[in-house]
Amino acid sequence: MEIFKRYLKRYFIDAMGAMALGLFASLLIGTIFKAIGMIPHLEFMATIGGYAQAMAGASMAAAIAYSLKAHPLVMFSAASVGYAANALGGAGGPLAVFFIAIVAVEIGMLVSKKTKIDIVVTPFVTVFVGGVFSILVAPHIGTLVGYISKFIGWAALQAPLITGIIVSVVIGICLTLPISSAAICAGLCMTGSLAVEGGNEGLAIAGAAAVAGCCAQMVGFAVISFRENRWGGILSQGIGTSMLQMPNIIRHPQIWIAPTLASAITGPLAVCVFDLKMYGAAINSGMGTCGLLGPIGIVLGWLTPENGYPYEVSALNWIGLILICFLIPAVLSFIFNEILRRIGWVKDGYMKLDA
Repeated sequence: MEIFKRYLKRYFIDAMGAMALGLFASLLIGTIFKAIGMIPHLEFMATIGGYAQAMAGASMAAAIAYSLKAHPLVMFSAASVGYAANALGGAGGPLAVFFIAIVAVEIGMLVSKKTKIDIVVTPFVTVFVGGVFSILVAPHIGTLVGYISKFIGWAALQAPLITGIIVSVVIGICLTLPISSAAICAGLCMTGSLAVEGGNEGLAIAGAAAVAGCCAQMVGFAVISFRENRWGGILSQGIGTSMLQMPNIIRHPQIWIAPTLASAITGPLAVCVFDLKMYGAAINSGMGTCGLLGPIGIVLGWLTPENGYPYEVSALNWIGLILICFLIPAVLSFIFNEILRRIGWVKDGYMKLDA
């Protein structure tokens, strides 16, 4: 059991979290550069952003290798593997990179520093294994992810209320858990952007619901723990991460009720009332208010021409964005938490963050 837990942490917490950082350092920052490039006389920023986005696969794989404490030659070779897996994985590129990079890195580590010609053997084995898996497996991962994404998109179009609740709650919970909600959203292609293979209207709806759920968790915990953590907690959880509450959730799981109930309301409100849709980068769907990247992703989806947002952005959209990402989750979480305090389920000190 201990071995299982160790590998679960190694791959699905450490490696997946690092993969998200690789996405931030390439695809996400590239998107921001491209948005800045829309300003007159700053067109060169869009060019820089394009190069950054092109390196998403390599950045993800290198980050995964780093998290697995790979030797330098294995880590550098992993970049080639990530590029291939991402390119051949299509809509499932990030997920293909995740699995294939792990396999290539672990096998590369088996031979690393074991021979006198390590400078040849290690990169050869790492790139060969990763390349073969990319050719044989990545397209099938892409196909599988395509089916899952299409189902989510179809469900969102057929039943936006129910899908909004489910996606908002599940992705919001993933954000607070020590796994990467951003990587999950990127892997499932939760965007309607025309610049992303597999993006569609239904996934744009799901992406907006995911943003709502993540914001509800972060803003919710920031507000309901204000008694214990004051303004430092507002900043560290509200624009940092609600994952900081995990030790307290393990001790007192009932503190998770208020922000989760809030997410079950804000998700469907976002897509059914305020007509929010995610046409920005899919990774933004799983960011919430972390660096304000969730709402920024929606705004960039509206404003960046290559994303192909098909509607006029209305005042209702702007008002809804502010309400869904900040005000409504704050108010709802506060109300739910006060009810829980009245019935004795939540007490002072339950959400105190370690200094």
